[in-house]
Amino acid sequence: MKRRQLLGYAGAGLATTLVTSLGSSLQANAQSGGSLSIQWLGHTCFLFTGGGVRILTNPFRTVGCTARYRTPKVGADLALISSQLLDEGAVENLVGNPKLIYEAGVYDFNNIKLQGIPINHDRKGGRQFGVNTAWLWKQAGINILHLGGAAAPISIEQKILMGRPDVALVPVGGGAKAYNPEEARLAIQTLNPKIVIPTHYRTQAADAANCDISPLDDFLKLMNGMTVRSSSSDTITVSSGKLPEKTIIQVLSYKF
Repeated sequence: MKRRQLLGYAGAGLATTLVTSLGSSLQANAQSGGSLSIQWLGHTCFLFTGGGVRILTNPFRTVGCTARYRTPKVGADLALISSQLLDEGAVENLVGNPKLIYEAGVYDFNNIKLQGIPINHDRKGGRQFGVNTAWLWKQAGINILHLGGAAAPISIEQKILMGRPDVALVPVGGGAKAYNPEEARLAIQTLNPKIVIPTHYRTQAADAANCDISPLDDFLKLMNGMTVRSSSSDTITVSSGKLPEKTIIQVLSYKF
């Protein structure tokens, strides 16, 4: 029933146009000026604001590892959904009736080209939690890759599509549904992004009895030697002219 409800909601709200050629450049006609605001709303949920567009990723229900986060009730023009699991596909509380995209493919929204790339949500060929959608787009001149709840290694074909992101949002907390710290490290080596924002790790929000993911420190210890920047805020601003050449890890804060 939950799947049918979500499909119905998405079908009613989806107004994006499918681009038939997968070879269409994600660089062309993208929002290319100014700066991009990235706000962390908990777990793998973020709000990207720039180029006159607000894009929300992976709204969740407050249960398990997200139990004590606030429900992400923010205005958005578009919501990207990586899977139909409750920690990244709960759409019942969305504000302002944003358009929804939840399936892999190539789309155009307000002159922003977006590509959803399928990657397994578990280490069992997708047989346990199905297929996760990683989202790739360019907004305000910034190439963004949100891996959602990826759990499988990045293939050569996926790497070609993903390129070198300016900002990569990478799950790092492990559990059954996403990269553990070592798998996250390998994904980062493959992608060589300029900025890594870790996602999907244990915080104070977790219901200890119903959360199987590890804290951020487990990942950061493994990445010893890489520059880590910690913000006291849940929001950072990224400009295309001020991106690092060498990969850095950017940690955002959540105010409980």
